[in-house]
Amino acid sequence: MPTRKSPRKGSLQFWPRKRANKFLPSVNWDAINSEKNLKGFICYKVGMASAYVKDNTEHSLTKGKNIIVPVTILECPPMKILSVRFYKHGKVATEILAENFDKELKRKLKLPKNKSGLKKIDSINKEDFEDIKIIAYSIVKKTGLKKKPDLVEIGVSGESIEEKLNYVKENLNKEIFVTDVFDKNGLADVRGLTKGKGFQGAVKRFGIKLRFHKTEKGQRKVGSIGPWHPARVTFRVPMPGQLGMFTRVVYNSKIVDVGKSSEKPIKNIKNYGDVRTDYILLKGSVQGPAKRQLVITKALRETKKQKKKEYDLISLR
Repeated sequence: MPTRKSPRKGSLQFWPRKRANKFLPSVNWDAINSEKNLKGFICYKVGMASAYVKDNTEHSLTKGKNIIVPVTILECPPMKILSVRFYKHGKVATEILAENFDKELKRKLKLPKNKSGLKKIDSINKEDFEDIKIIAYSIVKKTGLKKKPDLVEIGVSGESIEEKLNYVKENLNKEIFVTDVFDKNGLADVRGLTKGKGFQGAVKRFGIKLRFHKTEKGQRKVGSIGPWHPARVTFRVPMPGQLGMFTRVVYNSKIVDVGKSSEKPIKNIKNYGDVRTDYILLKGSVQGPAKRQLVITKALRETKKQKKKEYDLISLR
């Protein structure tokens, strides 16, 4: 008989397969273009639901009809700016801390006591930097999930340095809402950690085939872990280990609706409760369990198939 072949088990793109160091991942903001001033936002996964929508997609077989699509609910409490970073030659040249903080931020985070070394924005010359980014934190206490805010660096978009600087000055001590960053029927990328599974075997971790039922030394193992020489086990061999809590990205998720809980309340979601602030409805699923913090960004590379879709939300089921 010929040699039996099959695709390799497990992608080599994700390596090493270990738990991530932080919940909110770093993002290459220089690669993302946005028409709005901010390129991303911090949100929290609520759960999934069935949305009753009207399909307005051009050339769609269900155009003009009411259909049901699966959606993921993301709660997006307002954010504030913690500090402003000025970049020169790809590195942070100066970082300016905002003057007024929330009391919860002072209690939960270690902030510098001496602010004398921090310059004010007005005293910085425009020739001394090339780009501006902000460190934003979520006012998560409004959701009722927890008190400690989440922080992440977010890119600022604009045609010129002056436009970016003016946006930062205008919103330095103000709340920034998700409705100012994302629009209905737009596209977004969701970045965050997957659900943690702990220590798992090679069958669940890589999807290898079960061996014959009378096999010695275990059924749920690989047949051979390598040759005698070279006398080592390569990283390509499926082995037991950590599964989950990995940083992943879901690209080109369609935004079905962007709403406020005061106008369209969403209540009694399993493992979460009530949505108390602004929220986003994304078509399909995203990574992580309920209450997982995520970074939602403008789409890195939009696809025509996803971009042309248009839905009008009627109700949630």
